[in-house]
Amino acid sequence: MLLVGFAVTNQAVCAQLTERGHAVVAADDAPSDQARRQAAAMGVDLIENPAPEDWPALVADAQVVVPTPGLPESHPSLGAAEVAETPVISEFDLAQRWDARPTLAVTGTNGKTTVTLLAAAMLEASGVPTTVAGNTETPLVEAIRNERPSVFVVEASSFRLGHSRCYRPAVGAWLNFAPDHLDVHASLASYRTAKAAVWSRADEQSIAVVNLDDPVVVAHTPDRGQVVTFGVDEGDFRVRGGALWAGSEKLADTAELHRALPHELSNHLAAAAVAMAAGAHREGVREALLAWTGLPHRVVLVAEHNGVRFFDDSKATTPHAVCAAVRSVTQSSGQTALQAVLIAGGRNKGLDLEPMGEVAQGLRAVVAIGEAAAEVQEVFAGRCPVTIAQSMEDAVGQAAEIARFGDAVLLSPGCASFDWYGSYAERGDHFSLLVRELIGGSP
Repeated sequence: MLLVGFAVTNQAVCAQLTERGHAVVAADDAPSDQARRQAAAMGVDLIENPAPEDWPALVADAQVVVPTPGLPESHPSLGAAEVAETPVISEFDLAQRWDARPTLAVTGTNGKTTVTLLAAAMLEASGVPTTVAGNTETPLVEAIRNERPSVFVVEASSFRLGHSRCYRPAVGAWLNFAPDHLDVHASLASYRTAKAAVWSRADEQSIAVVNLDDPVVVAHTPDRGQVVTFGVDEGDFRVRGGALWAGSEKLADTAELHRALPHELSNHLAAAAVAMAAGAHREGVREALLAWTGLPHRVVLVAEHNGVRFFDDSKATTPHAVCAAVRSVTQSSGQTALQAVLIAGGRNKGLDLEPMGEVAQGLRAVVAIGEAAAEVQEVFAGRCPVTIAQSMEDAVGQAAEIARFGDAVLLSPGCASFDWYGSYAERGDHFSLLVRELIGGSP
């Protein structure tokens, strides 16, 4: 078997394959020192930086190709595999082949991590042993080593789903769809097809969890198996009368929740739908909902000073996520701002940033940052004032100067962080530190 890329996921794949007696060759365009050490420890040949003309021979010697998650669709290994008619598979395919326990797959442009972790918490609170895996710190092929869980909640990225040939989750949830990862996928249609793979092999025993608020998701609803719907205003799981409902069962009042912004309520409903489809009961769902305080860097209130609230939404790396965040902090009760000063930009992932302009009316100004600063400036030109910052220190200072009493300062970049930072978490942490330094530790 040929592993293309040799980072965390394919190292886990390699360990499982070699234990099962398979011959493995790994190739990586730029392996880390850790990857080299792992390959040596496993006794696996690691071919470094193959030339484009080397791939046909490498693929010809393999029965299957397993690409690392995030490998661009334009990579020469995939083209060589297509020409040679060598199957390309994912870690999901292998895990399903090796372990019969059910998986609950959660995909979507935004909200995957939240729904995955919250659904797992609901199942655990209901007495169902559960482990999370996939696009997390633990690949699914590694998670199946654990004998404890009776079910796996899998954060299913398009990178993994797009290369799956036979993976069929017991429950598949598609949360939403918006342009993303066009630096990896060949087109928006290819990205959409990868997401739709969560349901493409559904059978009569499959359960599809469908977001009625997203027309793209609804259009791909499978015609086989059971369909469970959720939506803020309608669906099997919905918000009604200030409460979350599962059919006729009231799960919790929104006033009881730590997190109740509009997009968060949608995530809560999705998680409940996934968990209850796999055996969670109302009491366990309610317990998890009331305990849930959210995840870092997702519209997190950092501080309030002189009537201005500062929010860290560094995880927002698509225009869709930015729009949701702006609407949340400017429209939702309890955290309503007069307007927001948006800090946006970074490294564009090949996306059209124009959709961010939809929320210009809710913005007092925009502070553009990073490599995409000029693109952000172009989106908002003529719609609201835009300035460009040369650093995050500069951006925080400008935003605080612009904001008025009752406003929100919102870091919601709509782009990746890799121009200035190693991760979105590092970016969010730096923003939060600067905010606290700016206000001198004031509450």
